[in-house]
Amino acid sequence: MDKNNESLRPIGVFDSGVGGLSVLKAIRGQLPEESVVFFADQAHVPYGSRPVGEVQGFSKEISRFLLLQGAKIIVVACNTASAAALQFLRHTYPEVHFVGMEPAVKPAAEHTKTGVVGVLATPATFQGRLYASVVERFAVNVTLLQDNCPGLVQQIEQGDLTGLKTRRILESVLRPMIEQGIDTVVLGCTHYPFVIPLIQNIVGPNIRVIDPAPAVARQVGRLLDSAGGRRIDLQPGDLTFYTSGDAAQFEAQLPGLLGEKGDIHKAQWVKGAIHTG
Repeated sequence: MDKNNESLRPIGVFDSGVGGLSVLKAIRGQLPEESVVFFADQAHVPYGSRPVGEVQGFSKEISRFLLLQGAKIIVVACNTASAAALQFLRHTYPEVHFVGMEPAVKPAAEHTKTGVVGVLATPATFQGRLYASVVERFAVNVTLLQDNCPGLVQQIEQGDLTGLKTRRILESVLRPMIEQGIDTVVLGCTHYPFVIPLIQNIVGPNIRVIDPAPAVARQVGRLLDSAGGRRIDLQPGDLTFYTSGDAAQFEAQLPGLLGEKGDIHKAQWVKGAIHTG
């Protein structure tokens, strides 16, 4: 394929819900000229408590769908899907570059002064081999305090980023961690960056909160550059969204979560396949 035509193809991004918009926001900040097709599988959100095989099935079909939309690279903007399905996807689609989410334990372990780090993620992320490998390689001498923040993803999906229930969930998780001496909080779910202001309000200015999205966006840029697939354009790329949930609700959340709008389409799961229109 002509390299110029290749560069015009969009980046594909998917998540179980609106969490992946935190990654899309970072991509737009670093690669504004790139067009993006985003799939939010809100019919199945959250992925965190689902069996690995089920998440792999969702991820495979969504990837197939994004490739049909012309995606030149696919970002698995979901920690649970990355933990459950990233290697599976690379094996299934060996010709495709996939970028996944990895909990930022390495930078946290390198920069902690107290040696105690809090990690907020879903059960599937904590139980996955990817997380275990990161911990084994980079956090041997660090105490990791882990919590899956039950109910937090659902609150964020509902647009409650500052409410009393959301604050109570976070305080119940973070207060014990603060008492045990954390100086860093790692966000291991792409939904969680949307409540960074609330987290920072609870933990105070002396505790660092790490959002992995900027590092993921940089990796996307590196892969596009190495493949000669980066788009060169002075105009912002187009944004196209598909959701398997409520399209009107998704549209209403976009300005607050992403700061941009785009074309929004309803997608439906029919016998394990995605259909639109």
